Amino acid sequence: MPENDYICSMEAKIKTYGKSEFALLYMPNVQPATARSTLREWIKRNPKLEAELIEAGYSKRAVLLTPAQAEIFFKYLGKP
Repeated sequence: MPENDYICSMEAKIKTYGKSEFALLYMPNVQPATARSTLREWIKRNPKLEAELIEAGYSKRAVLLTPAQAEIFFKYLGKP
């Protein structure tokens, strides 16, 4: 099974994720930098998502997403 197919078939879990790892769950067929950039755009375009992430301690400079932040993404974007 190709690696990208494995990522798509994995069940997304509430856990700590690297930002690239998390973004690639939603966009497995693009480069990690592109996936991160797209994720940032989704955050900017959804003020409620952005506000809730910031309240949970999100920083655009952070390398990791906490389980609480991952759960917020799933709430607004659905699980990949």
